[in-house]
Amino acid sequence: MKTPKRIEPLVEEGLVDEVIRQLMSGKEATVYVVRCGEEIRCAKVYKDANQRSFRQNASYQEGRKVKNSRQARAMEKGSRYGRKMQEEVWQNAEVDALYRLAAAGVRVPQPFICFEGVLLMELVTDAAGNAAARLNDIAMTEQQALQFHAMLLREVVLMLCAGVVHGDLSEYNILVDANGPVIIDLPQAVDAASNSGAAEMLERDVDNLATYFGQFAPKLNGTQYGKEIWALYVAGLLHPDVPLTGKVAAHKKPVDVGSVVREIALARKEEEERRRAQYEAEH
Repeated sequence: MKTPKRIEPLVEEGLVDEVIRQLMSGKEATVYVVRCGEEIRCAKVYKDANQRSFRQNASYQEGRKVKNSRQARAMEKGSRYGRKMQEEVWQNAEVDALYRLAAAGVRVPQPFICFEGVLLMELVTDAAGNAAARLNDIAMTEQQALQFHAMLLREVVLMLCAGVVHGDLSEYNILVDANGPVIIDLPQAVDAASNSGAAEMLERDVDNLATYFGQFAPKLNGTQYGKEIWALYVAGLLHPDVPLTGKVAAHKKPVDVGSVVREIALARKEEEERRRAQYEAEH
C-alpha cells in the first residue's frame, strides 16, 4: 500500500522498508503492519490531539515529568510550543511504560523506537502467525473466561509492582496471542506513587475486567479485586504470586497516606533500578 505521510520519515531513515497494510484505527492512533528488513512489526501512528476522542485529562497528566522548567511553563500556558511538548509527553508515556513493563515481565508488545510521533513495536500474533485478535472479538467458555481473568489480574499486579497503572484497561485494548492475553495501548498509563487518582484508576481497570468476563463467568460479578490489590500494594504486601480472594475487609484504623506514598515511591524506585539493570544485562 501507499506509505502514509507520517511513516515516510521512518522509511527515509531506513527504520521501515515497507508498509503492508492498515491493521486498526482507534481513538488515539492508527496502527499499520510494516516490514523492517526481515521482521514484520507494527507502526502506531498517533493522531493529533484535535483528532483523538480520548482526551488528555488532567488526571492522567498528574505526576508526569518534563525535561525542563521552560517546557513545563509552556505546557501550563498552552502555547503552540507547549502543546507540542504536551504531545511528546503523551507519546513518550507509552514508550516509557512499555520498556518499564517489559523489564518487569509484563506481557506487552516489545517497543523498538518512537520517531516523529510513530511508535515502532512488536506485532503480536496468534498461533497461526496472523495478527492477534482483540479480546472483545473472541468467544469463550466460562472456564476460559476464568483462566483469562486470572491471567490478567496477575498482569495488573505485575504492572502495579512496577509502579504502573494502565488507566484505560478493557477488552478493547487486550490482544490474545498463542499464550494468552497481551496488554496494549498505554499512553494514558500513570505512575502509581505520584498520581493521586491511581487507586481509582486501578479499581476501574479491574472492574472493567470483571464486568467483561462476568458475562461468561457470573461468579466474577461483584468481586472487589481492585480494592484488594490496592490495599495489598499500600500495605507493602503485593507481589506477583500473592493469593487474591476478590473480597476486602472493612478498614477501621486511619492510614497515614503521605507516609505510605513515600515508602511506595522509594520501594518502587529501588525495584525499578534492579529490574532495569537485570533487563539490560539480559538484552
